[in-house]
Amino acid sequence: MVNLPKIKPPKRSTGWMRIKKSIAVGGFALLISASALALASTLQPPPTQASDHDDGDIDTRSRALSLTDLYVFRERDQNPSVTSDDLIFVMNTNPRSLARLQYFFSSQAQYDFNIARVNNVNGVPTAVPDLTLRFTFTAPDRNMRQRFTVTAIDRQGRTTAVSRTPQGQALVTTPLRSATSPRLNQVRVPGGVITAFAGLREDPFFFDVEQFFRVRAGLLGIGPSVGFRPPETAIDFASGYNVNSIVLRIPRRLLQAETNATAFDAWLSIASPDPRTGRLMKMEQIARPGINEALITNQRNYALFNQTQPSRTVPTAVANDAKRTLLALGNSEARANALLGAFIPDVMRIDTTGTSGFANALNTLGAPIRGRMLKDDVVDIA
Repeated sequence: MVNLPKIKPPKRSTGWMRIKKSIAVGGFALLISASALALASTLQPPPTQASDHDDGDIDTRSRALSLTDLYVFRERDQNPSVTSDDLIFVMNTNPRSLARLQYFFSSQAQYDFNIARVNNVNGVPTAVPDLTLRFTFTAPDRNMRQRFTVTAIDRQGRTTAVSRTPQGQALVTTPLRSATSPRLNQVRVPGGVITAFAGLREDPFFFDVEQFFRVRAGLLGIGPSVGFRPPETAIDFASGYNVNSIVLRIPRRLLQAETNATAFDAWLSIASPDPRTGRLMKMEQIARPGINEALITNQRNYALFNQTQPSRTVPTAVANDAKRTLLALGNSEARANALLGAFIPDVMRIDTTGTSGFANALNTLGAPIRGRMLKDDVVDIA
């Protein structure tokens, strides 16, 4: 395999999160994980078993069915040279993918981007998508490529499946050996053309997860009391690891359809056949960072959260678990309740009238409304 150089990130400035670079490729900000075209090329210390990068291992789910992060932002906030109103959506999966090794998307799964138009940025999310973009993959060929199909599903359930570009080429992933020349697939769906990349990229997330869980355990009374490491010695548990990414560039007018909507809610989900029954079931969901991995403390509640979100209701066991953690972290009863209310349903809202960035703006519910960029220090912000 080709040994791809890693672009060195700038120095970490605060807390647990290190800003990492991304670069534009042919006008398409392929942030695709950490440093756009930079795949992790060195091995790091063994990972800890935690976070939505690994929010609980269960018998029916492989890492190919595990979501790590969702990013949504205006392309021009990543790449000032563009003038369009295009939005970038990033789905990262398969945490802790070792450098120089090829990993694949599951050929049995459905990888969904769910997007809902928002009429009022201060309103409670409906958690009902106006558009779902579903990705399904074939088994890899001898060149390590997977063909894929994009199925657009509208609010009425009407579907349009696309497996070729407007020029008749198959939609394909970018294998590791071709990582420096990513395949940017043009996909015509109702309302316009989107651009899609699928393949390995470096994980952009920074989190000293091992120390966080030690701190949390101490606060919950199930471990010794310890503090956080200083920024200079915090350990980037994702450093040196890749993720499988699906990156989309979507024109805002396509998402608007016949409306004038300028804000949208987004969330990700993965469904796969249950090996015990053969029935399709939701294995994973994610929207905003830090909810499942930071607040929920046991495997059963991880699974309940993944199965029920996004929803306006939360299983009592999950709510109690998250609230207990919030109280242990020093929040008052009132603030803990307010935080739970602000982050349920679990969607990522982006108001496209302002500059993208996690918590660049909050609505009256206290929820972030400017999406999330790759460089955002989401853990410190939260």
